Amino acid sequence: MSDNHRRYRAIRQALTQCYPGPISGRMAQHLTTLAAFISGIVASRSSQLPSIATKIADQAKPESRVKRLSRWLDNEHIKEEVYFLPYAEILLQHLALETLVLAMDGSGVGRGCCALMIHVIYKGRALPLAWVVRQCPKGHSPESLHIELVELIRDLIPSGTKVVFLGDGEFDGVDLQETMNDAGWFYACRTAKSTVATWEDMQFNLDLLGSSIKPGMLVELKEVQFTRNAYGPVMVLCCWAKDEAEPLYLVSNLSVAEEAIKYYQKRFRIETFFSDQKSRGFNIHKSHLEDPQRLSRLLIALCLAYIWLVYLGVLCKTEGWQSIIHRKSRCDLSLFQLGFRLLDHFMNESFSIPVQFYVII
Repeated sequence: MSDNHRRYRAIRQALTQCYPGPISGRMAQHLTTLAAFISGIVASRSSQLPSIATKIADQAKPESRVKRLSRWLDNEHIKEEVYFLPYAEILLQHLALETLVLAMDGSGVGRGCCALMIHVIYKGRALPLAWVVRQCPKGHSPESLHIELVELIRDLIPSGTKVVFLGDGEFDGVDLQETMNDAGWFYACRTAKSTVATWEDMQFNLDLLGSSIKPGMLVELKEVQFTRNAYGPVMVLCCWAKDEAEPLYLVSNLSVAEEAIKYYQKRFRIETFFSDQKSRGFNIHKSHLEDPQRLSRLLIALCLAYIWLVYLGVLCKTEGWQSIIHRKSRCDLSLFQLGFRLLDHFMNESFSIPVQFYVII
């Protein structure tokens, strides 16, 4: 049995066994193509259909494989809520034993499109949960889309789980803050120094706080009315790290400023996902796709492939494989890259290939 066929069969088995609902004949066909997609993406480290097709275990000619993949991307019945969110829900159930730290951000994908994505932070990586792809230049997305993703993920999280949401200055909208409060989530989001706030009947711009501190200092205000819409009460804070050129301004519904800062520092881990999907991994920026719906369907396969490789990276560390494929004393590889190496080792040694689309605490 070829390596491509072994990898594909393991992925297809995991997709069908882990799916939480009944699998009809048409869905079984779609999952089969999804398994081929994931297998080809991982083997080729590419998001381009011709490259993916060369790594698919199929007797058809390469051109026919490309057409098969293309038809899957064109199929309006392939929806994230059917072919990705059930796996995201399982992932959240495993991680909900501890505080869930969620981060939202956007990045360019394909040709002229931008994906707004929400992730769960896990061991230095950002695991994808949901997304919306739009044809637009890279930039801020409407607040309505922020709220749409929050409401989508809210229904997948087990009740009673502590959730902390993180976002940069794009995600400080008062409607989004209210949505998260209604969901029972905590949040810590960056905001602009020009933001208007009211505290003890005094209205001011937040840069007033920045002008009163020096590097290494922190100032916090509680019971603040945020923006001219007077949303609140919230906490606003200004901190100036010694190695930064300017202060950081945050708005939060957490009660302790240091806790808000500690969580917000995890937001930058979302950048690891985008770099892994691009130059360090699957090169989605070179996919040549320009239709948002096709890109959104491609992300189903890319994100499941990513979660699987992170799972393998965790397995590498917990089961003692790191000393065999890398080194004992120190590891300078991410879980994503460790996953690639462990998969290569299993393939070379003809070991069984473990596939899961969730990770454990």
